[in-house]
Formats: sequence, structure tokens, C-alpha cells
Amino acid sequence: MISRALSIKSSITEFISSKQLLILLLLCIFTFVSVFIAIGTGSYDLSIINFILGRNTGLQNIVLLEIRVPRVILSAIVGASLGIAGAALQGLFRNPLADPGLIGVSAGAALGATTIIVIGANFFPNLYLGSFLLPVAAISGACFVIFMLYVLTKGFGYQGVTYMLLVGIAVNAIAGVGIGILTYISSDAELRSLTFWTMGSFGGVTWPLLIPAIIIITISLIFLIPNARKLDLLQLGEPEAYRLGIDVQRVKLSIIFTSASAVGASVALSGMIGFVGLVVPHLVRLIGGVNHKYLLPGSALMGACLMIIADLFSRILLQPAEIPVGLITSAIGSPFFLWLIFRMKRL
Repeated sequence: MISRALSIKSSITEFISSKQLLILLLLCIFTFVSVFIAIGTGSYDLSIINFILGRNTGLQNIVLLEIRVPRVILSAIVGASLGIAGAALQGLFRNPLADPGLIGVSAGAALGATTIIVIGANFFPNLYLGSFLLPVAAISGACFVIFMLYVLTKGFGYQGVTYMLLVGIAVNAIAGVGIGILTYISSDAELRSLTFWTMGSFGGVTWPLLIPAIIIITISLIFLIPNARKLDLLQLGEPEAYRLGIDVQRVKLSIIFTSASAVGASVALSGMIGFVGLVVPHLVRLIGGVNHKYLLPGSALMGACLMIIADLFSRILLQPAEIPVGLITSAIGSPFFLWLIFRMKRL
């Protein structure tokens, strides 16, 4: 683990400019500030300082530790995982439109998670076992979709962008059929849970559900960041990267599995949240460049900050009711996606 940490440190600090380091530092500060604001703000205002000084009541401590803190942590790790997975997939496919939602990865993960929610509860009633089954099912669905995307778009060259989006549309449609069937056979309680889950939400998260996701996503991030230099070389093309000493197939499998793990664990707990993996990497590129040693950690930090802020708005805009966070991210991401398409057309 120590050698892995040193590898990550060298991956970030080597071949990275002082401007990019400054941007990463600012993103770290913004993320920590957003965490403290989100923890203290809501329909029931709380003070972290009072908690540290022991001035909170018992009810305030319960709300803080059992509701607010797990929710903010979940929003941060989900945003980080979707942001870095989007950046990694865009680098792997050499396609600026690659996004876990657009190409069907989130839909595959959602189908796996929905299967466990509707069917698995009858076979695995134990909560702690189910908390592991949900991420595993979502990860399996995400892995299958990414593997099929790689197989079906391999060999199309520059037309791979079009074929990948078409395959993503087909995967989303097939997954939608499966989710629709499972929704039809679900009970009233499961139907209500699925309705809010498909729109994306961080409500109702508990520590037994959160801890497995934290473990899976953290391990995925640890293994994704050291691939930054290899992703840079892959932009030259697979033959050139191979001549430069990169084991292309091993790198592809590593990125596919780790990205699917991060997306699957995120979708399992938060539902389908779109456009984060598309918007965040492009924003990070616009302000700092395309170097993946900067892009991957920058996408993770900006994704975490963006998701924390989106969840904060979802809680405070219509208090005491909540807006599904997926609606907010879609409202931000859809215009950005259209702008990106028109920008690519002009180029």
C-alpha cells in the first residue's frame, strides 16, 4: 500500500506544470469548503464547531453523524468516481463524448442494481450481505457494458465515435426494458424506492451501505490515477503506445475494470446521475490542459465539488421537500452537451 501511494504521488507530480498544481490545490480547497458548507446547511441547520466543542444536543449529533455526514461523503465519492471514470473512458476511447451515462455504462449498472433491489431482497434479506450484493451487481453490469463497447467498436477507427454512441443508445434501450419489467413486477414499496432511485438521490444512505462503496471506489481511484501517463501515450494510437513499451491490452483491461467498479458502486447507492462524467473532464481540460496526470485527479476533485453543491441545492431549493439530484445534474449537463456538439461541428 505504501508503494502504491508513492506511485500515485509520482504520477501526479511528474510531468505536471505549476499552473496545474495550483489548479489542483484550489480544487482541493473548494472541495473542503463545500463539504463544510453542505454538512452545516439544510432544513435543519447544524454547526460543526459546536459539535467539536461539545455544544450540540443529542438530536443534533444524531442528525449530523447519521444523516448529514454520510450523505455528504456519498455525494463526494460519487462525484469523484463519475468524474475520474469519465476522464479515463474518454482517454481510453480517445473520444470526448465518452460518458458513463451516454454510452450505457450507468444503464448496465442500474439494471444490475435494480435486479438486486426487486429480486435479490427475497433471497438475501440480511442487510449487510445485501449492502455488498448491490455494488457487486451494479459493477458486474457496468463491466459487461464496457467490455461490449470495447469489442463492438474495435477496428472502426475514427468512426468508432459514432458506433460507440449507437451501441450506447441500444444498451440504454435494452436496460430500460429490463428496468421497466422489474418495475412492473415490484411491490409498492419497491416501486417507490425505484422511482426516486432512477432519478438519482443521496437520501436514506446509512453507514452499512456506505462503507462497502467507499472501499470499492477508493481502491478504483488508487488504481486509476497511476495509469495517467499510459493514457497520455494511448492518445498517440495503440501501435505507437505499444512501441513505447506500453502493454496496451493490460492497460485497457485495468481501466475498464476500475472504471466499471467506480461507476457500479456509485450507481448502486445514488441511482442514475447523468452528465457528470461528461461535463467535469471537459471543464478541467478547459482550465488546465489535457495532461492526464493533472486531468484524472482534477476530474475527481471537481466532480466531488460539483456533486456536493448539486446535492446541497437539491436539499435547500424546495425545503422541506427534495429535488432528485439527477435532475439538477441533467439540467446543467444537457446544455453543455449541446454546446459541445456544436463546438465539435465547427472544428
